[in-house]
Amino acid sequence: MSQELSAEQIRKALQGISVPPQPQIMVDLQMEQVMPTPDLKAIARLISQDPGLSGALLKIVNSPFFGLANKVSSIQRAVNLLGCNSVINIINAQSIKGEMSDQTIVTLNRFWDSAQDVAMTCLTLAKRVGIQAVDEAYALGLFHDCGVPLMLKRFPNYMDVLEEAYARCSADTRIVDTENQLLNTNHAVIGYYTARSWNLTPHLCEAIANHHNALALFSEDSGRDTQLKNLLAILKMAEHICGAYGTLGSQSDDHEWQVVGPLVLDYLGLSDYDFQNLKESIRELGVA
Repeated sequence: MSQELSAEQIRKALQGISVPPQPQIMVDLQMEQVMPTPDLKAIARLISQDPGLSGALLKIVNSPFFGLANKVSSIQRAVNLLGCNSVINIINAQSIKGEMSDQTIVTLNRFWDSAQDVAMTCLTLAKRVGIQAVDEAYALGLFHDCGVPLMLKRFPNYMDVLEEAYARCSADTRIVDTENQLLNTNHAVIGYYTARSWNLTPHLCEAIANHHNALALFSEDSGRDTQLKNLLAILKMAEHICGAYGTLGSQSDDHEWQVVGPLVLDYLGLSDYDFQNLKESIRELGVA
């Protein structure tokens, strides 16, 4: 049963949420709102394509107000728990205050497109390889780079730095190492604190913090951090299949996958042939 939220509760809960929603998603949601009977499934589907809106909903539904025993990762469940009126009020509260420049929208389109593609691919891969936490796999795909727009807001030249970081990535230099060197912080750290502010589950926050630290994690032979490794294995495959190295990093080769790919496939018990088949079947489905 949904619980109605007051405007003041929504305002307080959304303090600190600063990942801008996609303008087109907001338009589509506004169109759905004015229907005589808004379709919650359609609204949930639209929201689940946007990291900022999804984070806002999960922050509220995982807050003490709801008192849930376990944190929610599913956007559909969050929408059902909140109910139509509260969801619409949250969407309206997240409406962009002040217009973004055309250049900012174009730049952020790279982030939004990558987040949607990687999230859907994570969901599909999790089902294909038998990892049960499919909602969390989708959430990680959607949120793993949520620090990117915040870095761009703070550092106007951030996309240039990110492209350089992807270009310099190797067995000795992580993507975040270059960011740390040039900016004294990185999008994985910023993403971690953003995810915590959204009340995401601790292991999702940890996966976001470590999503460019896969080499160290998968080099360990111990059975520790199975939950974390499962999520990161799915994410690394999804990023490679979706070409995040090209979308965000403007690279023709995936230097990070060249380093971590063999370890990820070995961890999942997949051969190169298995992975090629997975990749082709996902692309045939039009997911990536």
